[in-house]
Amino acid sequence: MNTFEHKNLINSEVKNQKRKSLFRSLIKPVEAGAHGTLNYVVKKGLGKNKIAKK
Repeated sequence: MNTFEHKNLINSEVKNQKRKSLFRSLIKPVEAGAHGTLNYVVKKGLGKNKIAKK
């Protein structure tokens, strides 16, 4: 590997790390049960009208 390729590899890795850290900081936590996200009712299939678990 020559010096040019090595520098490009390091620069691309630095850019990826910055992008990943920015993306992680933008993710907001959610509350379980907010806006109907808890206790889903199965509408079709064998477990019809039952509350879905994990």
